[in-house]
Amino acid sequence: FFFFFFLSFFFFFFLMIRRPPRSTLSSSSAASDVYKRQVSTQSTGDSPSNMRHLMLLLALVAVAAAHDRVAVEGATQAPTNWALKGHPAKSDRMTVYLFLAHKPGAEAQLLQTLEAVSDPKSPQYGEHLTMAEVATLLAPSYEHITLVDQWLDQHNVTQGSTTAPRDLVELSLTVEQAENMFETEILQYSHTEGMSALRATSGYSLPSHLDGVITVVGDLSQFPPSQSKPIVTSAETSRKLLGGGGGGGDWANDCTGASSCKGKVTPGVLRTRYKLPTQPTKVSANSTMAVAEFQGQYYDDNDLSKFSSGCVINPAVKVSKNVGKNVEKAGVESLLDIEYISAVANPIPLTVYYAAEYSLLNWIKTVGSTPNPGWVHSVSYGNDEKQQTSVDYMNQVNVQFQAIGARGISILFASGDQGVWGRSGHGATFNPDFPGGSPYITAVGGTDFAGSSIGDETAWSAGGGGFSNTFARPSFQDKAVSGYLSDSSADLPAATYYNASGRGYPDVAALGGQKNPYCVATNGFFSGVAGTSASSPVVAGVFALLNDLRLSANKSPLGWLNPFIYQNPQAFNDVTSGKNNAGLGAGFTAIKGWDPATGMGTPNYQALAAAVNALP
Repeated sequence: FFFFFFLSFFFFFFLMIRRPPRSTLSSSSAASDVYKRQVSTQSTGDSPSNMRHLMLLLALVAVAAAHDRVAVEGATQAPTNWALKGHPAKSDRMTVYLFLAHKPGAEAQLLQTLEAVSDPKSPQYGEHLTMAEVATLLAPSYEHITLVDQWLDQHNVTQGSTTAPRDLVELSLTVEQAENMFETEILQYSHTEGMSALRATSGYSLPSHLDGVITVVGDLSQFPPSQSKPIVTSAETSRKLLGGGGGGGDWANDCTGASSCKGKVTPGVLRTRYKLPTQPTKVSANSTMAVAEFQGQYYDDNDLSKFSSGCVINPAVKVSKNVGKNVEKAGVESLLDIEYISAVANPIPLTVYYAAEYSLLNWIKTVGSTPNPGWVHSVSYGNDEKQQTSVDYMNQVNVQFQAIGARGISILFASGDQGVWGRSGHGATFNPDFPGGSPYITAVGGTDFAGSSIGDETAWSAGGGGFSNTFARPSFQDKAVSGYLSDSSADLPAATYYNASGRGYPDVAALGGQKNPYCVATNGFFSGVAGTSASSPVVAGVFALLNDLRLSANKSPLGWLNPFIYQNPQAFNDVTSGKNNAGLGAGFTAIKGWDPATGMGTPNYQALAAAVNALP
């Protein structure tokens, strides 16, 4: 070691390095420009030339210590319904994500900025960061990027892309590369629903010189969640799929071209219950919204046309932009998202983000590297917190959510369809959701109508909600959550079931239960579809309309929504009945005010619009 150490000093003082190391970590041109400006404005003592000398020193020391490894995440078990299939071919490819460490103080500054620009009471409200400013704030150090580049060069990794700050790096690796880089064994697994994944369940490590450079590796040992499939009743066969049902509402059918929509939730039902405006004929040129789809969840234009004509949507529902591949094929989840976010907020332009892999990190990386990704995003994705590989992983995902929110972008996630029990199922404790339990997204729960007519709602028994076991209760909801926990009418479950000091979710809710499924055009027929996968795009559509009010007045978008939501309880329809126990004993009861079954309640557009118009 000392030989290499002194040799490195020799090179440091006497060798001239004329070219920087080749960078594998490509990013958008905007991100690259920001990175170049950042480097060029550093002090002389931190110049790229001197940095190259320092990198040589670090590289030589790394050679001496190449045999040293640091464990990052330990062994994991494949979740339920995943089965080991064997050893993949060494040439098979997989995608992993490197989370690079941020400079000291950068994450704290990001959070402080996010809170300041998102709190309506703050003098900085609405002063969101540009993507370039986020890139500058979160850019890893030059030394760290160079060390990672050199490591990738050693393993002949040539396919990579990043977020704008270069702090989340997507790599396409062969199995052989992954096994050598992380000193692990990659195995092939299959899911009962048809998904497959290459994963390292024995744990993995990094070279010791990358300790503190790379914080965690995503999608290496983390299994994708089962697809959040909505609950469907087929109108074609009257056959119940996945436990669907309902459709017994006694209201008039406004989908005059679709008789099978009678008694189901339709655009007109939402318009009445949530006091939505008639569809605007003109919206701000800057208004945008988006949905995320994964692994074969495509849409087809014929079904969008059938929905538009059958439910009298004018102008017709259409997708303005696709990011990722789309095939003209009917996917229930995709069509549900597109039809109902558009039914609420059409003609605000809609972008569909599609990824072949069911990967949250792919979506984050894409949004984090896109200059204009859309102001409001609805995502139906989630798994239990206990099914995540580490707290470090969840914390780094939260940093990425914060970075997106600081740009003025709103993120809404479905809260899940298994009540308090989550995907892990009934047991001695509740199983909170992630990302549903993240403080930096808006979690959307589900409701049913309390009766057979359009009116008061009740908590859907299978709507996800509860308290995080990982994240502390944030200040923006402290008053609301404390009020719930101290209210005797809450009839709280035993304290051993949940973490009362954790972040409570959902934040809001909307119709999504099986009693009143949505009428969705899919595969040439109208079917009843339920789940918080329906609730999330509806609430996202409402906030897209509210965003349009601000953008049309030359104001900033709403961005991270949670501080606004909790400061305006009067703008929501309070839900005061029902329990989200999924029919299995203990759960949380909906009461007056916030509760972990329906959040602050369901949207009242007219009241929300008044609150938004009063914002600075």
